[in-house]
Amino acid sequence: MAAAASMLVLSGCGNTSSSQQSSGKSDGEISGTVTVWAWEPALKPLVEKFEKKYPNVKIKLTNVGTAPKTTSSFINAFNAGSGMPDVVQFEYSTLPQIVLGSQGALEDLSSYPIADWQDFYTSGPWSSVNVGGGIYGVPMDSGPMALFYNKATFDKAGISEPPKTWDEFYEDAKKIRALGDDYYISSYAGDTNDSNSIVAFWAQAGAKPFALDDTNITIDIKNNATIKKVNDFWQKMLDEDLIATNISSWSDDWFRSFADGTNAAIVTGGWMPANLAGSSKDAAGDWRVAPTPVWPDSDTINSSNGGSTLALVSSSKNKEAAWKWLEYVTHDEEGIAAYTDAGGFPPSKSRLQDEDFLKGSDELSAYFGGQEYNKVLAQSALDVKEAFTFPPFWGFAMTAFGDSFGPTFQGTGKINDALATWQSKLVDHATQQGFTVTEK
Repeated sequence: MAAAASMLVLSGCGNTSSSQQSSGKSDGEISGTVTVWAWEPALKPLVEKFEKKYPNVKIKLTNVGTAPKTTSSFINAFNAGSGMPDVVQFEYSTLPQIVLGSQGALEDLSSYPIADWQDFYTSGPWSSVNVGGGIYGVPMDSGPMALFYNKATFDKAGISEPPKTWDEFYEDAKKIRALGDDYYISSYAGDTNDSNSIVAFWAQAGAKPFALDDTNITIDIKNNATIKKVNDFWQKMLDEDLIATNISSWSDDWFRSFADGTNAAIVTGGWMPANLAGSSKDAAGDWRVAPTPVWPDSDTINSSNGGSTLALVSSSKNKEAAWKWLEYVTHDEEGIAAYTDAGGFPPSKSRLQDEDFLKGSDELSAYFGGQEYNKVLAQSALDVKEAFTFPPFWGFAMTAFGDSFGPTFQGTGKINDALATWQSKLVDHATQQGFTVTEK
């Protein structure tokens, strides 16, 4: 591993230290300042609670930007050998890139208490922090997919129940499109912003396009029958003008279309409720949550879209206090409750069964028409049986996805024609990064 990893472009010269320096297991009084880089707003209320529990510790919570910005800032600091935080938030999809590309940057937590916490978390998030034979983060949240739909628009189209299968989703799409004007059941532009969603659809059908073993990576995209089956479905939706392709996900237009009901549904992660309520306020009371539509011929019920971990930086000078912060946020019942009350979605099995959590917040319940939305999302989380394996260069892969698939969603070529293009870009990049690539 060490010899091969030295070829990786992201390999850095940052300072590292042995995990024996501090295991975080001491019961003595802890003190000092812990610098945390994280973009998740739900962490803010936990700072005061943690500092009350550990009065000699100060948490310096810093938002350095979006998830990609946080990743790039961390890599730059590691390569420079200075300016590193003690704890950093990474998306699950990014963690392999950091572990393999910036080798030694993160503490392997295998000797910490988390080694015995496997049964505490749902399987997807737990699998996601296990990389290359080590444990390189603590699961903080998860993004089990679910169907979020505008009941008012569905009612207007004569649809009394949300679709349970993708075939029903297709039939409902035709009814909503018949409302005319700008009405669509959903929107996908096929750009970089849609990469996680499309790949999550593949995973939900059972596709495993990537396999990683140390610096050996297998890429199985262009000839993958499961991927092609899913793409055929979305190609049919495109060919019949049943999804909007002129709206980019996460744009202002995207949220406006949710607010006015013309964009009637989205299948995405369990973190979506607060986003809808905060950015599409005019639709309060209209939206509902339902399980992800399924493929009748697939053993896989659900998959995840998003989710993140908190990782301990190996060069931290205050690992004991940093570990206590990780433990409080992700394993302490008080901390987890505070995090979910602030809008986070837990990977904790016990929290997913907690009655207070299942009721949801009054504000979000009102947005979803009085529905106990977390009951649906909790079951959706339990339906995710394994984590999706991301390549350790997912940032590049997302950009290459948009370049490859974007034109097909805009009418140039077919979606399946872009599979070979994307695979070729990934193979070339992986080879340049020092990986041994096997193509299927």
